[in-house]
Amino acid sequence: MWTATWALNTLVAKGKTTDWMVHMMGQSIGGYTDATHGMTLSAISLPYYRHILPYGLEKFKRYAINVWDVLPEGKTSREIADEGLNRMEAYMNELGLVMNIRDLGANEDMLEDISKGSFILKGGYKVLSHEEILQILRESMKA
Repeated sequence: MWTATWALNTLVAKGKTTDWMVHMMGQSIGGYTDATHGMTLSAISLPYYRHILPYGLEKFKRYAINVWDVLPEGKTSREIADEGLNRMEAYMNELGLVMNIRDLGANEDMLEDISKGSFILKGGYKVLSHEEILQILRESMKA
């Protein structure tokens, strides 16, 4: 609760840009399904992170090394970052989290409206278009 309080009161964002797009997509998914916000986040996070990875490569690399103990020796920055996301995915699967929006009740007919219902925010590694959001949603249907 303490961490959530710090995150939601915006103090952790002072002096830097923040990325809340995954939450905007999650909110829109929740509007079309009975899923909780946490379920929508687990289902959409990895497709979203993989989409924006090239634009925030150094941060994803740092995340992989510092959070998932990925050893960087002999690997490119992209390989390190990808391995970090793969380890995150394995952990999420181990926890039994929902890993795609289809399991939340989303279907192909909903994707266009979910995309349009996703409020686009600036401040992330890349400002998404609704077409990119639609791509991410389609990726999440496959997961």
